[in-house]
Amino acid sequence: MSELSASIQADSGRQFHLKGEHHVKNGTLLGFWVYLMSDCLIFACLFATYGVLGRNYDGGPTGADLFDLPLVAINTALLLFSSITYGFALLQGRKGRVGSLLGWLGVTGLLGAGFLGLELYEFSHLIHIGAGPQRSAFLSSFFTLVGTHGLHVTFGIIWLVVLMAQIRMHGLTIPNKRRLMCLSMFWHFLDVIWIGVFTVVYLMGVLP
Repeated sequence: MSELSASIQADSGRQFHLKGEHHVKNGTLLGFWVYLMSDCLIFACLFATYGVLGRNYDGGPTGADLFDLPLVAINTALLLFSSITYGFALLQGRKGRVGSLLGWLGVTGLLGAGFLGLELYEFSHLIHIGAGPQRSAFLSSFFTLVGTHGLHVTFGIIWLVVLMAQIRMHGLTIPNKRRLMCLSMFWHFLDVIWIGVFTVVYLMGVLP
């Protein structure tokens, strides 16, 4: 019995460690796809709401009266170019060039910030001339849809800045590469949503 007890005590003191990555392969990417699908449902509801309320002006200004298409086109170009620069960042990351990766991520963040700046300018201008979200159902649905997209871009920029700090501190580790891919999907998703906003809200909004 003494030998058996000693053997049990020896086994209980052993520790086993798994070698390699503990993270389930592709688990994060799958979960992030599920999140993006839920975000699609949110924007689908907002687009549907705008489709119902987008022509209810209550005697107030219409989209043709308010929208500045050249300004919105510049804003659209900023966001689309930010996706291209993010793609350049990923290419540099695959080559292991951390400095170039961070540079392109910085350009992406600046383009995203420019997009937000023009959107805030548009919102402040509309509110200043009395076309705030309380003016009509059309403007309520407009501010809700466009503002929700802008809020997503804001969180995307915050995520981008945090990720740049993590890469600068720890390099291109496996978790950081995974975060880069998730942010890439999120950023391109925002581009797709904005193309829908630009088409449905702005282009169709200026039609008589």
